[in-house]
Amino acid sequence: MHILMLAAENGALPGGKVGGIGDVIRDLPRALVARGHRVSVVTPGYGHFSCLPGAQAIAKTALAFGGERHTVTWYRVPSQLPALEYFAVEHPRFNVDGVGKIYHHDSPERPFATDATRFALLCSAVARGLVEQALPRPDVLHLHDWHAALLALLQQHDGSCRSIRDIPSVYSIHNLSLQGIRPLTGDVSSLAAWFPGSSFPLADMVDPRYSDCINPTRAAIRLCGKIHAVSPTYAQEILSPTDTERGFVGGEGLEADLRDAADQGRLVGILNGVDYPDTAHPRLSRQVLFEHALETVVAWRSTEDLRMHHVAIERLEQWLAAPADDAPVLTSVGRLTVQKLGLLLQGLEGHTVLEDLLSRLDDGRLMILGNGDAALEGRLTEIAARVPNLVFLRGFAERLGNDLYSSGDLFLMPSSFEPCGISQMLAMRAGQPCLAHSVGGLRDTIQQGVSGFLFSGATPAEQAANLLTCVDAALAMWRKQPQAWQALREQAAAQRFTWDAAAQRMEEELYVWGGG
Repeated sequence: MHILMLAAENGALPGGKVGGIGDVIRDLPRALVARGHRVSVVTPGYGHFSCLPGAQAIAKTALAFGGERHTVTWYRVPSQLPALEYFAVEHPRFNVDGVGKIYHHDSPERPFATDATRFALLCSAVARGLVEQALPRPDVLHLHDWHAALLALLQQHDGSCRSIRDIPSVYSIHNLSLQGIRPLTGDVSSLAAWFPGSSFPLADMVDPRYSDCINPTRAAIRLCGKIHAVSPTYAQEILSPTDTERGFVGGEGLEADLRDAADQGRLVGILNGVDYPDTAHPRLSRQVLFEHALETVVAWRSTEDLRMHHVAIERLEQWLAAPADDAPVLTSVGRLTVQKLGLLLQGLEGHTVLEDLLSRLDDGRLMILGNGDAALEGRLTEIAARVPNLVFLRGFAERLGNDLYSSGDLFLMPSSFEPCGISQMLAMRAGQPCLAHSVGGLRDTIQQGVSGFLFSGATPAEQAANLLTCVDAALAMWRKQPQAWQALREQAAAQRFTWDAAAQRMEEELYVWGGG
């Protein structure tokens, strides 16, 4: 079977990964190829992929977009597998922020405005590329998140796309909280501006909460033959409405469409995977772990002289003077978002949950690696400057991330919601138990008391209190039951969440049409 995937990221290419989608687009195609399939991956070139060694221009496509004629250029980018092809499409809009910049951050007053236009152009280009055979015709189209969603609308309702209407389509929901919503009219980034004179059926695309807006995610959910959520629990959670008072993130306004998809047998929850290399990343002593972290932050400071780097350097130097080998090291690796850290930074009796957690560690330390929301970075820096057993490492370096996965004692992942999550799988792969909120993919990968610790709660306040109780229980086991802790580590390391298993389920439950 030939599967064509469309996504904003491709972690298999240098500079092609921002978040979890990049990991999926790197690893899932390889697993499908290993099972005998052919896979083509299409992304924007961002002025970068087309310049990679060996990239070749293979075609040009003319198309109408935004009331003007445009020409895009298609490039084939080398891959290491004969049955796996990478394609990049280039146009000046794809590198509007500079070469290699994948996402643009618009103001809150015009969310998604720049990217929605860029990805609408991407979908229009892919539709034309398929119609004109600049791209190979697949047996299945696999669209990833809202960036690719408008292709479903064009495929089914644009008159010029009749020749590709019969290609079965799959839509993967990686994060339903991002839907790409834009106005129907009245803005340079709107449906009417992208496709003037179009007559798409409103019932398939209008946001159920904002009747004057197009919701690309809704269009794909309604129009694609199969809908894929990236874990079984997340597939159930999104059938219920989001309830902020309870701290529950569900269907984010699209639960009715998702229930329809579930009733029709179109919604499937399949867990993502990770690779399991033959050689594990080494477990480091406290001294070496802190030295590696210090080297990394000093290198960061040489290119961006930020206060948060100075705070981290001072703290790591203090830790190196007293490594405290008999105290636990807790770790956290990931993007800094309200989803990931909101629970830790909420107030609890005059201070944050994070500060209460740190007070429980005694001589233990917490190392947080990541970047993202500037306000969250600022709050972490402020706490780290005051509290001696926290270091905030603002940035990302693959080696340091692997160091933290392999050398920490307890990995924290208190996400308010988590469609799948990869960090917990990477920590468990390295033998580090996780302490996580019992939601989404976290619930599907961590077994309470067997391979890690889970907490829950009916409200954010109850979740925060239960998180701290869970931390107390984990620390008590680490300090007083070394044999039980070692068994926990071994069970965490023994878990397997493979891409081959995910690919097999996709064969059986998503790619169920002919061609294989």
